[in-house]
Amino acid sequence: MDRPEECNRAVLVSVANFDYGVPLGRRPGANCDAKKLHCILTKLGYKVELHMDPSSKEIYKLFSEESRRPVKECFLAVLSSHGEEGCVFGSDGKPVQLSRVFTYFDNECMEKKTKLFLIQACRGGALDDGVEVDSSVSRFPHYFSVPVDTAVMFATAPGYGAFMNFTGSVFLQTFCSLLEEEGHSNLELTRLMTRLSHRVAYTFESKGRKYGGKKEMPCFLTRLTRDVFPFAEMEKDRKAETISATSLVVSQNTRQRIVSLS
Repeated sequence: MDRPEECNRAVLVSVANFDYGVPLGRRPGANCDAKKLHCILTKLGYKVELHMDPSSKEIYKLFSEESRRPVKECFLAVLSSHGEEGCVFGSDGKPVQLSRVFTYFDNECMEKKTKLFLIQACRGGALDDGVEVDSSVSRFPHYFSVPVDTAVMFATAPGYGAFMNFTGSVFLQTFCSLLEEEGHSNLELTRLMTRLSHRVAYTFESKGRKYGGKKEMPCFLTRLTRDVFPFAEMEKDRKAETISATSLVVSQNTRQRIVSLS
């Protein structure tokens, strides 16, 4: 039987403003992402903690502590900041190595618990024109630091930028929209992530003189060993098991937004 304090937990780390002198621009849409995620995840039964503008040292300390706290079935972490391949930046402009964060969760406390990381950050400066990119394991040096029963969803492919505007990021806003739509929250995780990738890849296209016509393709890395339903409403039957891989993909016209790189 679960102890009373155990519940599914979500930790949202969002860096919108950087310290004086750090050569990284403000991210005005980050606050919108954080508010929407907090609202939706709370409705889905998660205990949500929001940490705005922490330094790199504070981010390491936070996840080291979180990895040893009790959790019922699923721990969700969202890291939103500027970034490069393999890292995101704290408000002090120093890199937070994702491989180090992942290894914190390879412990007895998190054994057999589902760990899901959503990474909203650039992974390089390239812009996606909508062509196929190589996402093989060889491009993921941090893959081997990901514990068993962990999944990581990146906003974009290795080497590419991730888009955001003042209303939020393409990746996280789309994730929230999917959870709000009937049926999606009850999906098995890999199916939900497939729909997220499809929605971002096929319905988003940037506009504007600088970034016009560019695309974004999320990238999913998993070491899950079983089917998991981290957002299923507890009082409802898990009907997702009978849903086909494409039945909930919605055909929409491509949306265009004026954006900047995350």
